[in-house]
Amino acid sequence: MITLRDLVPGDAAAVQRIYSGASVTFTRGHTMTIEEATTYVTTAIAQARATPRERWCFGVTAGDDLLGLIKFRDRGTGHATLSYVLRDDSWGRGYGTAAVQQVIAYAFTTTHLDRLSAKHHPDNPASGRVLAKAGFARTTVFLGRMDGTPVAYPVYEIHRTRGD
Repeated sequence: MITLRDLVPGDAAAVQRIYSGASVTFTRGHTMTIEEATTYVTTAIAQARATPRERWCFGVTAGDDLLGLIKFRDRGTGHATLSYVLRDDSWGRGYGTAAVQQVIAYAFTTTHLDRLSAKHHPDNPASGRVLAKAGFARTTVFLGRMDGTPVAYPVYEIHRTRGD
């Protein structure tokens, strides 16, 4: 179905396409420029080489098609925040759930992390369903802002279980 892989320098155009159209409605709010995409990829590659590593970013691929990104950032004390974005023409096919499940397995077997959390815009309930299908439980609400407007973001968590 899908695989996760590290980003490579040639991914900038695909990253720009991911951060466009409906995919940016609840994230950036505008399409990423090719310069921004190049910087994004360059930064992700550098972060993958950092020691100690604090950020992980993977491309979500179906075959050779880079159709999304999933990342998590170490926030200390065994906790990381997770986010993901998929190209809008790939929605509804289970790619997000599969990517989140793969990142959970990766985080809990190859890093020191014990807990992942994620939030989504309340007008994007599909993202909450992805998290729930992957095993996250809704825990609280984060009061934030988007474009100056107050927003109550549902927050989800998953914890490492014994044996992970």
